[in-house]
Order: sequence, then C-alpha cells, then structure tokens
Amino acid sequence: MDAGEALTRAHREEWARVVATLAKRFGSLDLAEEGAAEAFATAAERWPRDGIPPNPGAWLSTTATRTTIDRIRRESTRDARHREAMLVYDTATEPLGAIDDDRLRLIFTCCHPALAMEARVALTLRMVGGLSVPEIARAFLVQDTTMGARITRAKAKIAAAGIPYRVPAASDLPARLAGVLTVLYLIFTEGHLASGADTEPVREELSGEAIRLTRMLHQLLPDDGETAGLLALMLLTDARRSARVSSLGELVPLDEQDRGLWDAARIAEGHALVRARLASGEAPGRYQLLAAINAVHTDGERSDWVQVVALYDQLARLDPSPIVRLNRAVAIAERDGADAGLTLVDALAPALDGYHGFHAVRAELLRRLDRTLDARAAYTAAIALAANTAEVAYLERMRERLA
Repeated sequence: MDAGEALTRAHREEWARVVATLAKRFGSLDLAEEGAAEAFATAAERWPRDGIPPNPGAWLSTTATRTTIDRIRRESTRDARHREAMLVYDTATEPLGAIDDDRLRLIFTCCHPALAMEARVALTLRMVGGLSVPEIARAFLVQDTTMGARITRAKAKIAAAGIPYRVPAASDLPARLAGVLTVLYLIFTEGHLASGADTEPVREELSGEAIRLTRMLHQLLPDDGETAGLLALMLLTDARRSARVSSLGELVPLDEQDRGLWDAARIAEGHALVRARLASGEAPGRYQLLAAINAVHTDGERSDWVQVVALYDQLARLDPSPIVRLNRAVAIAERDGADAGLTLVDALAPALDGYHGFHAVRAELLRRLDRTLDARAAYTAAIALAANTAEVAYLERMRERLA
C-alpha cells in the first residue's frame, strides 16, 4: 500500500474519530475540524517522503492535537475566555446597559463588589483577559498554587451565594471602576513586558486591547481622573515600545533608548491628558501620578529626576507598596547617587526577595559602586527569577560585562 492509498484509507476511517476526540478535548468543533485538516495536510506532505508511520491513526490523532494546541498558543485566547465567561455568567439575555462593547461589559460584570478586590481582579484576568494562572500569580507576586486557589474560591463563592452577574447599569459603574482599572492595567502590563518564558517579550495584542478598552472607558467616563490617568500612562508607556527591545532581543533601559523611535503622536496625546488632569485642580490618584512620571520621562532628552522623585513621594503616600518604594529608590539613586538608592533598596529585601526586579536593581547599583562580586550574585539571582526573554538576555549581558 503506497502513502497516498494509506492516507485515503486513514482519512476515511480516522477523520470522524480525530474530530470527535479534538472536539471533546478543546470544546470546539471548528477547532477540531481545523486541527484535523492540518494534520491530514501534513500527512499528505510527509508520508510520501518519510514513509507511512506504523500506526497511521495514532499519528494523525497526535499530530492533530499538537497542531490544535499550537494554534491556540499562537492566537490570543481572549475570545475563548470571553465565550467561556459569557456561558458561566449567562449575560446573553441581559440588555446592553451603559456599555456597548462586549469585552468591556464583561469586565465590569466580573468585577462584582460582592467579591474581594483581589478575587475580582484575578478572576477577571483569567476569564476575560485570557491570562494564565502563572501570569496572574506573577502580577500579584504570589505562588501559582496560591493564585489558583484564590480563583477557585472566587468561583465557589459565586456558585454558593448565587451572585447575579448582570450587565451593570450606569449607576453601578463607579462602584466597580477601581477593579476594572486594575484589570486593564495588569493586562497592559503583561503585554508591555510579558512574564512568560515561552512567549514573545512584548505581546502587542494584549497592550493594544488594553489601550482600546481604556480609551472606550475614558469616552464613557470623561470626567473620571483615574481613567484619564490610566489611558495617559498606557499611551506614554506604549509610545516607547519600538525602542525597548534591541535587534539582539535584549531589553533596552530607558536612558539607552533611541528616542527617535518613540511614537510622537502617542506621547503628545498622553501629555495632553496629563496636562488636562493637572488643570482640573483635583488631587491626583495613583494612575495620574504614574502618568505624570512617564510624562517627565518622555519630555526632552533626559529625565528630570528631581521631578520624578517628587512625584514618587506623592505616590508613596497613596500607595506605599514595596514595588512603588523600589521604583522610588531607583529615582533617588539617579538623583542622589547609588549609595543612597541602595540603602533604600536593601530595606525592601524581606518583601521583595522573590521578585526579579528587586535583584536587578540591586545588581545595577552594586555595579555602579564597583562591588563586582555582590553585583554578580545579584544579577544571578535576578536571572533565576526572571522569565521575560528580553529581560533575561539583558541581565546575562550585564553579568558578563562584570568579568
């Protein structure tokens, strides 16, 4: 029996079985048929060249499964998560309410005030944002198992309490806004600097979608300062995307970036939003202060670190989290010297020892102070904890330079 005859027989005997197996595993007949079609196309190309495998049916089933998994990995899983969440929360019969975009409505729906804020955010990132449990865990600086349990408990609470997941009315939006902004910010952050070792260092589809949804939210709530601040922060950060990763696949620090590659239109739009918020006279919130910091970084040829430190001082009063204090220490090191910054960084060790960024900052400051052995150890710790490929490549090069 030649390869063509074997393929014809396998096609006749195995097509239905392969499709049924894939449909059961992935829950989609379309995906199953596409995966089977690709597997048979691969067989048509390879079998005449490589010979008929010992078990053609098993070969087709395995190849179809791998092809389908690859397709899912290549494409964004957000639409699948969206459909899943729509089924779980049964919002299809509800009116559109105040929000016309399906995904934005669903984010508001998931951010129900009956759940604790961290549970709302984690569940929404999983169900709507399409982020994996490890990606969400890294965003919260907790273990994968901890985050998995948190999401499971949130789902259990929904089921036990019968929490109604409906499209929120306009009057419900303010109570859910903080959770929605957090979700959008974390989705953007994962796109801006992906935390998975098996993904591209920058995931433009995530950051782009976060900007689209935040822009829509700003149009819906034009007078909300934090929404405007988050949009400005995203625009000013994303404007530097083309300059952030070198042709060698390494992360490029801010002061080494080619500013000619920055997106001038996005910078102008972000600056305009920041100026409008300053002109409002209202006390700025967290996202507005972060946007103002990024406005300083994108204004002129060099960052004004005196202004940056002053803004971080305000931010630390609103949000004294270890990450904010770490970033403030970096700014102080730029303004007052590496010694001053390192003292502040070392004080954060109990809270941030498992965070790669903490060790990366220490390594850089130790390098500036010519403490080579300590710097090498800090770079090694940062590399062991980092997952982003561009960031790892940069850290490895910096460690090698110490030699």
